[in-house]
Amino acid sequence: MPNSLQLPDALAAMDRPTVDLPPIPILTLRGISVLIDADLARIYGVTTKRLNEQVKRNAERFPQDFLFRLTPGEKAEVVANCDHLRSLKFSKALPHAFTEHGALMAASILNSTAAIKMSVFIIRAFIRQREALATNQAVLKRLAQIDRKLLEHDIVLQDVVEKLLPLLNPPPEPPKRQIGFHQGHRGPSSA
Repeated sequence: MPNSLQLPDALAAMDRPTVDLPPIPILTLRGISVLIDADLARIYGVTTKRLNEQVKRNAERFPQDFLFRLTPGEKAEVVANCDHLRSLKFSKALPHAFTEHGALMAASILNSTAAIKMSVFIIRAFIRQREALATNQAVLKRLAQIDRKLLEHDIVLQDVVEKLLPLLNPPPEPPKRQIGFHQGHRGPSSA
């Protein structure tokens, strides 16, 4: 479920704060790439409580395509699949999930230099994930084309084999003439 992405060292060194962070855990929920509020708060160097307070104060900046709250089932799935989020297991509150645009908007409302620097890093991680998915889609499309071509070749080869099999079998031997008298069988006519 988590798709942890890292930038190449040159890009990472350029925009990443000096604090060494683990890879950004981008998850896919409801078919959308998202960051859970606890992860985003950790990356931006604030508490989850402060991040959620700012989101609540600026609710008009977070439409549904920027931010959504997880359902209890989604929360259970995230906790089960992501070890670093096991502290959410006993939390009564359902976590928020931030899309790429929501993560960028969160950086603007937090108004801290660490959040602004990390927002660039997060956007690049989302871009790399999109590129990886596009590459996977291209590879799957090419494999489907190859599969169709192989099926066509298989049908043609099967037809060729069916036509060659009779040629490979030895021809049946002509019936041998039997020697002797056979009742009911007339030989050459005698006149």
